[in-house]
Amino acid sequence: MARRFYAPYQSEPMSALASWARRLAVFALVAAVVSTLIVRFGFLDFKPALMTFLGALAFAGLSILVSLAAFAAIWQNGSRGMTRILMALLLDILILAYPAYLAYQYKKLPPIHDITTDPIDPPRFDALARLRTADGANPAGYAGLYSAEQQRIAYPQIEPVLLDVSPQRAYDITLQLVTRRKWLIIDERPPQPPQRIGRIEAVARTPVMGFREDVSIRITPYEDGSRVDIRSSSRYFEHDFGSNAARVIKLSDDLNEIVDNAKPEKKMLAPAQPQPKGPRKR
Repeated sequence: MARRFYAPYQSEPMSALASWARRLAVFALVAAVVSTLIVRFGFLDFKPALMTFLGALAFAGLSILVSLAAFAAIWQNGSRGMTRILMALLLDILILAYPAYLAYQYKKLPPIHDITTDPIDPPRFDALARLRTADGANPAGYAGLYSAEQQRIAYPQIEPVLLDVSPQRAYDITLQLVTRRKWLIIDERPPQPPQRIGRIEAVARTPVMGFREDVSIRITPYEDGSRVDIRSSSRYFEHDFGSNAARVIKLSDDLNEIVDNAKPEKKMLAPAQPQPKGPRKR
């Protein structure tokens, strides 16, 4: 009886373009993560790290183009590699999603970086001023009337926070919120007589890249309560993509919420005057 021989299964070759698309996407992801960590933890100056991050975005874009070319090649010759293409595209979307959101914010919002609840007399940067003297840093002085007008148009809800508590109580609540947010406190001065003006200066960080944004808070007496003014300013770059306004609005809302839900302060009553003894004269 004659034997029948079966040729082994011959798989289609792997697409070289699909492999390169995945390699480019992985390289872009590693470069983006490394540059982000460098900025957040201050291992190097932020400028080369930022250039590395921009390079990672370029590689992610190149990976998308190679993925499209690989898909066209697979469609024509039937080679394998769709899984690698899909993985590359997923990584590229992951890398480019946040920059795409920032690009939308850049187009939507005005190019300002200094937000305050009091444009006429904004809280000063005293202790923070020395940290804003590096090359390329924004000055410690307020950005000016142009910035104030742009802020009024884009963020009309930003205004001084008026609280029905004493300046000391307002200071304590504000300091508690700053500490809870894990901002780096540079200076804190509780309200003291006679002016009873409290000040807090701290450094906040942006969510992803961790760029430093300086915050100055001033607490002053106002009628029977207190007034809290907040200023948040990017240390670098002329456009903050809305991060400072979001910080000021969130802190203002939290202050109002805590005070509204808190028990009323106990007011110190003056001791009663002793009444003279003996019969009253009529």
